Formats: sequence, C-alpha cells, structure tokens
Amino acid sequence: MPEKLLLSLRKFIAPEFVFGRGARGLAGRQAAGLGVRRALLVADPGLCPLGLPDEVAESLEASGIEYELFNALSSNPRDHEVMAGAMAFDACACDAIVAVGGGSAMDCAKAIGIVSANKRHILEFEGVDNVPRPGPPLLCVPTTAGTGAEVSQFVIVTDTARRLKIAIASKSLIPDAALIDPEVTVSMPRDLTVNTGLDALTHAMEAYVSNAHGPMTDLLALESVRLIRTHLAAATVRPDDLEARGGMILASLYAGMAFSNAILGAVHAMAHSLGGLLDLPHGLCNAILLDHVVRYNYDAVPDRYATLGRLLGADFPDDAPPAKRKEAVLAAIAAFKAELGVTQSLADIGVAASDIAALAQNAMADPCLLTNPRQPTVGEIESIYEQARRSGS
Repeated sequence: MPEKLLLSLRKFIAPEFVFGRGARGLAGRQAAGLGVRRALLVADPGLCPLGLPDEVAESLEASGIEYELFNALSSNPRDHEVMAGAMAFDACACDAIVAVGGGSAMDCAKAIGIVSANKRHILEFEGVDNVPRPGPPLLCVPTTAGTGAEVSQFVIVTDTARRLKIAIASKSLIPDAALIDPEVTVSMPRDLTVNTGLDALTHAMEAYVSNAHGPMTDLLALESVRLIRTHLAAATVRPDDLEARGGMILASLYAGMAFSNAILGAVHAMAHSLGGLLDLPHGLCNAILLDHVVRYNYDAVPDRYATLGRLLGADFPDDAPPAKRKEAVLAAIAAFKAELGVTQSLADIGVAASDIAALAQNAMADPCLLTNPRQPTVGEIESIYEQARRSGS
C-alpha cells in the first residue's frame, strides 16, 4: 500500500536564491539590497587563479560596495582559520560576508559570521541551536554542485586539537541569499564533480529516509536523486555541457533544502568522523560509505529505499521478495558509483583497522545520527566501517 501523507507538524525554512546562467553577476545588486557597505569576501583559494572571486568583487564594486578578500582556508575549514577570518572581518569594519566557493568557503563564511556576532570561539557553538545571535548578512555564490551549504542551516568545522569535525546547526546559519549559477561549475575537475555529485546524492537519500522527513523534503529529495541519475555521468564526461551542469547544481540545491530541514543520517555522521580524524575528502567518504550504510538501514524503511533504488536504476517487480528488493537496490547504488569510477574501499584511501575504534566513537557523538532511521550501537558503527574498509563497490 502507498505510504500515507505525513500530516504531523513540520517546519520548512529556505533562503532567497536566484538560479540560472549569469546569476553571479547579481552579487553587487543583491548585496546592496541587503544594505551592505563593506563585505568580507571569503573565497576558496583554488578559485583565485580562475578569476571567479574577481568577477564577484567587480560586481560588488560596481554597486559601490567595498570588500576585503579572505582566502586563508583549507578544504576542510579549521577552527583557527575561522577565528582568523573573524579577526579580519572585525579589523576591516565589515558589515556583511560574501562567500564564493564550495562547502568549505561557505561553511567558513557562516562560522566567521557567528563568531563575529557573538564574540566567542567557534567551537563553543557545537551542537544544535547554540547560536545566541545571528551573524551579519551573508550572500553565497556556490561554485560546486554538491554541498547545498548555500541553503542549509549547518556548518561543519574541524576541531584541530581533537581531530574531529564538529557540526553546528542553527536557523541563524541559513544564508540571506544565494546566487546559483551553473556556468561557474564548468571548471570543476572530474574528481570534484564526482565527489560533490555523490555528496548531493547522499544528502537527498539520507533526507528521504530521515525520521524527520516530511512532504516537502520528500518532494525535493526524490527530484534531486532523479536529476543526479540523469546528469552526473554526463557532467563528468562533458564538463562544458551546461544542461548537465545546470541539472547537477539544481539537484544540489534541492538536496540542500531537503537535508537542511529533514537532517541527515549515519553516512554523514561517519564521514564527518573520517574527515576530522584523517582529513579525507568529504564527498568521497560519503560515496564509499553509502551502500554499506544502506545495507544496515534498509530493513528499517524498506519501501523508501526501494523508491530511491528504482530512481537509480534498480529493476524488480512489485511483488519481489524483500530480500530481492534489497539486493537490487544495493546493486543499483554500487553500479551507479562504479559508472562514475568510485570503487575504492576505505583501506584504499588510507583508513587502517587501528583507526576504526576512534572513528566509531566520534561518529556516535555526531548529531546526524539522531535522524538516522535506525539507531546503531558503537559496535555496529565499527562493523560498517570495517565492511567499507575491506570492500569497495
């Protein structure tokens, strides 16, 4: 029987955004509309040679907005980088932040904002709803198709002392506006296209099976999966294909709004732990873990996973036995990853058996586990890590 429409109370929040070719050129006009006079331009340093931060800076200048560039950040932004950015924000008397880049730049920008507004160390905001005062106006120009940070209420920052990625969740972290331009994503190399695309897929899938899902998040999550299945492979082989790039950045947007409201699950909890302890690429960690976590979670919400599996190409009759459905879904996920060249195990990217106990302990403390459809023990998390370490797809 079809699942009944969820009628329990649900809240949905999203920022203003402009989507389409050339959207980045509206940065100055959008910032002026927010009352910005002097912005801290937080940019991914890898983008500077490509000129994308310069384009946004020129748009700001054309609208009479001064700016100060801050690009001293890593691919997994560190606590001390956030604090340095907040010092730069205050020293330059900025009144807003403009972020240009992927999830790292946008997360760093969000974190700088709340540090400056609250005059506290970034690590003091760890957890849910621990941000007393919202940050200054924030405008995001995403340059990858995966993180959804331009529309989400999350920030992920690396605690360098504990070698742990912390999650901060608060409505005050949702950007005021986002300019989502598919043209800026054509410069992404293949591995970044794949990893960020599979990050978006994980966002959508985890939002759909989350125990906090609702009708609106379901709608967005399913359409995101459909778009990713349609466009991700094309974007990797034809990087200048704007239809494919547009489909992927739209999928990322949909997934971002879905997970910002429905939250995530064990894949992200475990990937955050990997990224914090071993400084590994977040999207790749998600991709390697995805089918292993689905295998663990499947029986808690089999109909939902069956729906996702069919969108990814799983083929089974309606009356197929549960075990056959499950294996078909897992095979479809593995086949999609293999099509994109993701067949590694965790061991292949440097995870040792001796790392697993610490990884599992850190994952158990991650707030993303709260909305996983099945609540694991530390031993079960260790087992999933070990499966993913020993075997890829």
